[in-house]
This record gives sequence, structure tokens and C-alpha cells, in this order.
Amino acid sequence: MLSAAGTVVDVYMPADRATGKPRGFAFVEFATEAEAAEAIRQFNGRDVGGRTLKLNLAEERPQRRPGPRPFGPPEAAAGPSFFAVEGRFSRPKGSRRGTRGRKRSL
Repeated sequence: MLSAAGTVVDVYMPADRATGKPRGFAFVEFATEAEAAEAIRQFNGRDVGGRTLKLNLAEERPQRRPGPRPFGPPEAAAGPSFFAVEGRFSRPKGSRRGTRGRKRSL
């Protein structure tokens, strides 16, 4: 349908990880920016199959924090501590055999 506005170079439709179904949006790449602007002008707000299309230019994702995430409880966490000793993790309950069995079953 969008090829009526210009040359479609690529289409990406993200799927839900759990179900594999489409997430309800797509990224369409046109050959030129003018063709993309024309597609937005023609199809933005159009009703297709009972749903209103919303077309806009894709934006860059915000920059993620550099480096690995810190391991352990957050320092600024408010409220009671669920650890036996403040700032330390408690050891898992049960035998090592049970731990190995759970790892094997994954």
C-alpha cells in the first residue's frame, strides 16, 4: 500500500518475543526522504481495516548508559532490607544437588 507514495526499500515488523505475533507497528524505509514525506502526507490518519494509521519519521533511540549494570541491591533503595546482613546477599536455601538439578532442567 505504501509503495504508491514511492519506492519501498525495506520493511521491518517487530514481533512480540513471547507470542511471535506482530506488535502493531512497522518501520518502512523509502529510497528518498521526499518519498517518505509524501507517504506521511498521503497515509497519515487514513483508516485501514478499522484502524487509523499513524505515520511519522523514526527517531533515534536514546543513548544507553555506558558500561555494565551494577550488581547487587540499589544503593538508594528505601524501605526494609530483605537481606540477613545489610548490603550482602543471602545464600540460597537447599542442597547443591537440587541447584544442579534445576540448572539441568532449564
